[in-house]
Amino acid sequence: MGELIPLFPLGTPLFPGVVLPLQIFEPRYRRLMHDLQAHPEEGDRRFFGVVAIRQGWEVEKIAPAAALYDIGCTARLQRVVAQPDGGFGIVTVGGDRFRILDVVVGEDPPYLQAEVEWLAEEEAAEEAAGDAEGIQPPAGVPGGTEGLDEIVASVARGSMDVLVRGVRGLFTRYVTEVANLGAGRGGDPVDVAAAGESAEAAVLLRAADDPAALSWLVASVSLLTTEDRQSLLAESATRRRLAMESRLLRRELTLLQELGAVPVPLHEFATPMTVN
Repeated sequence: MGELIPLFPLGTPLFPGVVLPLQIFEPRYRRLMHDLQAHPEEGDRRFFGVVAIRQGWEVEKIAPAAALYDIGCTARLQRVVAQPDGGFGIVTVGGDRFRILDVVVGEDPPYLQAEVEWLAEEEAAEEAAGDAEGIQPPAGVPGGTEGLDEIVASVARGSMDVLVRGVRGLFTRYVTEVANLGAGRGGDPVDVAAAGESAEAAVLLRAADDPAALSWLVASVSLLTTEDRQSLLAESATRRRLAMESRLLRRELTLLQELGAVPVPLHEFATPMTVN
């Protein structure tokens, strides 16, 4: 048995650390907001699970387990504003990743719930050091096996720095390309890389030195398919996630340059939009 949490299906996955604003108007999700607000803030239960919809929209009318992806991310309430019509405007931030073990459909509460297991984030250096198990240190390595582990960890940190610089450079080129193509519909080209005061640039600068934060930023902002985004969300190792994003960004840059088209309006590129 996993932990039971409220479930909120959306058209796209949520990522850790990413801000997600929502307008809550359906009765079942109004009930969810009331239930969450009944928990004291110090109880750390003011969250629900966001999971991407694999097919259809009314997931309760078909088999929910088949309609939803199995990896999701919690959305932690940061701000709740009650509205005159009984709905809510809320701001959430992506928290912990989870895997759905079972989906629970009932009348009370009226919203979906899921039994989940929590997914841990792998540390890149530890992951690389673990690859050294069973390797005999060459003669002359100070500290024997412990010395080898330190060498492997050092190499891992260095290769992570290379990955971060590569993805950051590709992402800057990608954002600039999308902005310029979007401006081609009317207006002057925009160099997003030089727009140091823009919200996107500020977020990028804050995430630039944190490999995990950078990986989640790229995953959430890039114009990728739901399948691509879901694959990134499911990847527990930052190193492998960044490597995947490097390949995806190169692919997307090639498509943008060859097709010369932006798949969605530019304002949707920067801001996750959703209805419930």
